Amino acid sequence: MQKLKTAIIGCGNIFPVHADVLKNLADVELTYVVDNQKSRAKAAASKYNCSYLTDYRKLFNLQLDVVHVCTPHYLHLPMTADLLEHNLNVLLEKPLTLNYQTGCQLAQLAAGSSSKLGVVFQNRFNPNNQKAKQLLSRGELGKIKGIKGFVTWHRDKNYYLQDSWRGSYQTEGGGVLINQAIHTLDLMHWFVGDVAELKASIDTRLLQNIIEVEDTAEATLYFANGAVGIFYATNTFTSNSPVEIVIDCEKASLQLVGKRLLKIESGIVEELQIQAEKEPANYKSYWGNSHQKIISGFYKDIKLGTEKYIINAESAVKSLQIIDAIYQSAHQNRRIVLK
Repeated sequence: MQKLKTAIIGCGNIFPVHADVLKNLADVELTYVVDNQKSRAKAAASKYNCSYLTDYRKLFNLQLDVVHVCTPHYLHLPMTADLLEHNLNVLLEKPLTLNYQTGCQLAQLAAGSSSKLGVVFQNRFNPNNQKAKQLLSRGELGKIKGIKGFVTWHRDKNYYLQDSWRGSYQTEGGGVLINQAIHTLDLMHWFVGDVAELKASIDTRLLQNIIEVEDTAEATLYFANGAVGIFYATNTFTSNSPVEIVIDCEKASLQLVGKRLLKIESGIVEELQIQAEKEPANYKSYWGNSHQKIISGFYKDIKLGTEKYIINAESAVKSLQIIDAIYQSAHQNRRIVLK
């Protein structure tokens, strides 16, 4: 069996999640890790028994099949564009880019490339989210009337100070919206469909002297199919509470909270399933446990020429469109039409 040769750019917090999955894939070989901090790249290479580089552009001359981009947000566009232009398949950590405009540029580039670009929105592959999507797609609950998504997490001063790129619009692209709540916005769009209009507000409640980006945001979403959504996200809570998504349909509603999926019909609550999988050891619990599914699935898609697991740029850019509209609505204090 010929192994797919791969590399990972960025040896920061999310790096071990990707590297550990690759280590356990029989048909994949992690050959290079890349980081501009030599000591970090060298340590990662030693741990995973591969070579290291400090300049990602040196990957262009190597015989590679796939490159994972796990770098700060502001590097996603230039690095991914370079890799695609050199005919390399790319698996990119979210967000696609810093904003909707550049996201569309990258999506257009990917559409014209012979290589594949996949974006890591791993929560789509959580068992409960998959089950909810199946029920909604089959129409068993009737038309979707509304959806709400609540994210109440905790990010303190130390979180932002440990990495200089965090907390800045220029390098992070935003705050709670683009870094934490983007997964919830992605799921809301995935469950319901395109957002046609929205009205929103943002604020920085706790770390005004530390970050320039928002730590709190809320929006009312008017979907193209007539459904109405409410969204709230904050990094000012005292702990990382389970994300809550409720989907209200004509015949019943679904409630996704943590590992539980509930169906509420005529006042009767039914537990559809409890996500039994254990969280990966040594990883942050709020990352979820579906990186393994989306990463291993990406390689299956590459080998088979399918797109069962690949979340392409055209799909991934939708969350950036919503986020940009939230910022625009908040700054202009008006309802925004998404084009």
